[in-house]
Amino acid sequence: MGTERVKGEGTVWWITGLSGAGKSTVGRLLHDAVSARGCPALLIDGDVMREVLGEAGAHGPDDRQRLAMTYARLAREVARQGIDAICATISMFHAVRAWNRVHIPRYREIYLRVPLSERKRRDPKGLYARAGRGDEAAMVGADAPCEEPQAPDLVIDNFGDVDPSVAAERILSLEAR
Repeated sequence: MGTERVKGEGTVWWITGLSGAGKSTVGRLLHDAVSARGCPALLIDGDVMREVLGEAGAHGPDDRQRLAMTYARLAREVARQGIDAICATISMFHAVRAWNRVHIPRYREIYLRVPLSERKRRDPKGLYARAGRGDEAAMVGADAPCEEPQAPDLVIDNFGDVDPSVAAERILSLEAR
C-alpha cells in the first residue's frame, strides 16, 4: 500500500463519496486541522477543480474518469513537494484508486458512505431535486455509475448523525498509522 513516511513527502487524503456526502465540508475541516499542525496543505475540491480546469459541464463517465486522474496526478505532485493534498472528489473508479495506491507513497483513502435518503435530504446543489423532476443534466450527476471503494483506509458511515468535525478528526487519526 505504500504508507511509510518518505522524507519530504506529504500525505494524500483522498476523500470520496457521492454527491451530498459531505466531502467538501469534511475536506475543508481536515485542511484546517492539518494546517493547524503546521503542515502545509492544499485542498483539491472536485467542484472547484472543474471550474478551474474549464470542465464544469464534463459529467459523462469518460470525463469523470479523466478528471479523477487529473486530480490524482496533481495530488501526487503536491505530495512530492512535501505538501499534504486533501482531495475531496466523487471519483468512484476502481482504476483511479488503484493507481493512487501504486503511485502515491502516503495515500489515505476515506469513503464517506451516506445513504441516498440522507444525500437527498442535504442536496446542497439541488441535484437530487432536479433529477427527480427529470432534468437530464442533473440525472447524470445523481445517477452516475458508482464503483464503491473496496478497501478504503477508513469508512465513515453517516446517516446524518456524524458531525463533520468528528469525521475530520477520525480521518486525521489515520496519520498515526
